[in-house]
Amino acid sequence: MTRDLIIVGGPTASGKSALALDIAERFTGTVINADAMQVYSGLAILTNRPSAADEMRAPHRLFGILPPSETCSAGRWQKLALEACAEAWGAKRIPVVVGGTGLYIRALTRGLSPIPDVPDTVREAARALLAEIGAAKLHQRLAARDPVMGAKLRPSDSQRVVRAWEVLEATGRSLAEWQAATPEGGVTARTISILVAPPRAELHAACDARFAQMIERGALDEVRALLALNLDPKLPAMKSLGVPELAAHLAGSISLAEATTRAQATTRQYAKRQFTWFRHQWTPDFTLNAQYSERSNNEIFTKIREILLTPA
Repeated sequence: MTRDLIIVGGPTASGKSALALDIAERFTGTVINADAMQVYSGLAILTNRPSAADEMRAPHRLFGILPPSETCSAGRWQKLALEACAEAWGAKRIPVVVGGTGLYIRALTRGLSPIPDVPDTVREAARALLAEIGAAKLHQRLAARDPVMGAKLRPSDSQRVVRAWEVLEATGRSLAEWQAATPEGGVTARTISILVAPPRAELHAACDARFAQMIERGALDEVRALLALNLDPKLPAMKSLGVPELAAHLAGSISLAEATTRAQATTRQYAKRQFTWFRHQWTPDFTLNAQYSERSNNEIFTKIREILLTPA
């Protein structure tokens, strides 16, 4: 049996999740999440996870599977995604991978550099050092031992600085050396990739409207519950779009209106970065240069049939 795979990518609020669900329903598919924030539980509203009604229409995998106290790396997601794809094929369904995290999509299609796992003791020591001396000073130490990564990373980028430091500590080799190695673990399948790329003004309006709707749906209570867990603010889930701004409002620092305005601006900036990545790092088989609506289905479904439903 031919192993087919459909990938739907694009910026946040572009309508790609609705498209993936329509594809899964039409072509007997399983929707597989490739959004770095939608893997975490407790953020269903702010990450716009599929609803219960959506999940009734087609199987969904890798949504809300990890607690917000954990960190999901590209390598961890890749392993989970490969397992989800295998499960779908075993059930004679087509995996429909959807998300805006370009690194995740590339990890699945091209593989990842073979960086060894960093022992927990080394990772904890690196995090403790970061907390003790701060990102700027840790960057200085990194640059002294690893000038290549020191030059590549911003001193303020604490997450990447500490990652480069822990890899250096664990392996004795620069992260740059590992990244230059031949990628491993990419999926083998006949694939069609679809990019949803609306005009900027249209996308920005959708970002603003959706966040306002999230507030109406209870996003503030969602953040209140997340804060009650007393998690490390550096965790990915705590940096999810809207969380820092609504947390500031709950702390009394800013009004809800100001929190909403800031979160909308942050969302628009994030969508712009996603759009740039997909435009420059991805070559899709089909690009929808509009906000997704069902009016586009005939054209998209025809393209899928041309690539996947013809003899290999």
